[in-house]
Amino acid sequence: MGQHFLTNPYTLNKIIDCIAPQKKELIIEIGAGKGSLTRLLAEKAGRVIALEKDASLIPYLEKNKPSNLEIRQEDVLETDFSSLAKQEKTKLAGNLPFSISSQILFKLLEEHDMTRECHFMLQKEVAERVCASPGSKKYAPLSILLQNIFSAKIRFLLSPGSFTPPPKVRSAFITLKKRTAPLYPFMNTDGFKSFIKQAFSQRRKKLKNSLKPMGFAPEQMKESFRKCGLDPNIRAEKVSIDDFACLYLNLTEA
Repeated sequence: MGQHFLTNPYTLNKIIDCIAPQKKELIIEIGAGKGSLTRLLAEKAGRVIALEKDASLIPYLEKNKPSNLEIRQEDVLETDFSSLAKQEKTKLAGNLPFSISSQILFKLLEEHDMTRECHFMLQKEVAERVCASPGSKKYAPLSILLQNIFSAKIRFLLSPGSFTPPPKVRSAFITLKKRTAPLYPFMNTDGFKSFIKQAFSQRRKKLKNSLKPMGFAPEQMKESFRKCGLDPNIRAEKVSIDDFACLYLNLTEA
């Protein structure tokens, strides 16, 4: 399955410090692998549910399994997180498989009610996209949609040598902490997601040109840009979350 297992003890303890598991918490670990992080989590958390798709890795997780650890062999993309979390204080954690990390993050957007914190190891490029600010070339729809619900921060970077086998890319550990309420609740709707995807569909174009396929009248577009204080020649990567919210509301409610 092309997994890269985290083996550096110093890094594992650094991750535990970031997650800060508590005895009253449930930790759901995504991609438990051979269990190097899993066992450390189980020592400190009230309960741990370890998700691992690869059947060949389950024996590693089962060996000397503590009583507060539940192991589930299943595909994280098919997991119903809300049924696992129920009413417990829940954190998500894990070394996300590079090949499906973006899919997992988009799944998190749909099921964010079940957790208050996420702590993930990601490919550095994906981590930078999640945490990107306006003006960055990494700034993208995923940045906006996740930051609408969570505050996002890269905690530290990792070299390939921290893993076995070493990956060809650098990794980063990030923390997502859920806001008391989304900045803009409508940003989780299909309408806004389509809007923001279209806005970034051709990054080199001016935003107003990227949005043309959505059928907004030229005068409506011009007036909406004016109301939001946006330069008519601005590109999507320069537009803040607040300004995207303003523009969307003005264009769709006009």
